[in-house]
Amino acid sequence: MNSLLLSQKTDLLLPIKQWLESREISQPNVARLLCRIIPASCPFEQEIKLFNRTIAYIPPLCKLNPFYDQIVAIRFKSLCYLANECNEDITLYC
Repeated sequence: MNSLLLSQKTDLLLPIKQWLESREISQPNVARLLCRIIPASCPFEQEIKLFNRTIAYIPPLCKLNPFYDQIVAIRFKSLCYLANECNEDITLYC
């Protein structure tokens, strides 16, 4: 029963995932914006330290986002577009 519910959820998200994957980056301003707003690493991962000892660890929660892979791919496409097509230095976004 649970696997049936899981497959129905992924089927509902599949068109959105495919739409995100099919996006092409063709404008430098859009590519720069995407590189600025999509973080290079998960901003939620934290180590809580007290006197240089880790007392708690919060794992990266970004993987829970069902569109995480597609969003990271869009950022990568944007970086590649800026580096290859626009010949820009992308170290600002890394």
